[in-house]
Amino acid sequence: MKQFNINEKTANFLKTYNLYKNDEVQQIQLQHRLSLVDTFEISEGMRVLEIGCGQGDTTVALAHAVGETGHVIAIDIANPDYGAPLTLGQATNVITQSDLGNRISFHFETDFAFFEVNKPFDVVVLSHSSWYFRQPETLLDYFRKMKAIAKKVCFAEWDLDYGKPSQRNHFLAASILALYSNFVNNDGNIQNLFYKEQVKSFLQLAGFSIQKETTVNATFLQDGDWEIGYANHIRPKFSIAPTPIQTLVQSYYDLMKNPTYKKESLDSFVIVAE
Repeated sequence: MKQFNINEKTANFLKTYNLYKNDEVQQIQLQHRLSLVDTFEISEGMRVLEIGCGQGDTTVALAHAVGETGHVIAIDIANPDYGAPLTLGQATNVITQSDLGNRISFHFETDFAFFEVNKPFDVVVLSHSSWYFRQPETLLDYFRKMKAIAKKVCFAEWDLDYGKPSQRNHFLAASILALYSNFVNNDGNIQNLFYKEQVKSFLQLAGFSIQKETTVNATFLQDGDWEIGYANHIRPKFSIAPTPIQTLVQSYYDLMKNPTYKKESLDSFVIVAE
């Protein structure tokens, strides 16, 4: 595991809520999510909808930000038995039993497209979940619905415009996994790789105005290693892909073998729109 130093904000969170006490993997993820939520400028008392909450990594940071008078409704299309090493249900049960539990409502097997909203939200958050979208048009449709129910949208995703050679392997692995999803029949997590310019265009088409753009360091996260490992694992399955795709993928695998650079995760880009 990469060397990891807990900063003061993360240490205070761990002490306050007694979450992830002996789980360094989750502590690393938490530190990044706290940084992301700082850029979202979430205030106490806000009513927040999080789409694609997964195991609640960003949810807990949002719940901390909204305080005791705010609330986070966290939805995910997956079922509670999905995920590893902890399923979504197992991970979020730990959260709901913590002091943050009464600030959060989790809803699984819930598609935002059909999610009934009876009261407007202050903020809708879509953080590191856009690459799951099977069709780009679905993301645009989501943004259009967000415009009707919320004052502000906060979006975060891996930044394909990597600035360090050490981040190249994460970029290559993500590209391989997107090709895998589209040319080998499977239900892979990575379906489409959205770059920030595409996201901004969709937000503007939905009627939003871009208020803020920034980049958050994520090089210390484990996600790059995880996706590189999975990309290497599925290499033989490309034998059924069209020849040009096999040629492209082989080039990516060859580039990933370069031993010169250490492997670091891509950074996260953040867009805030109103």
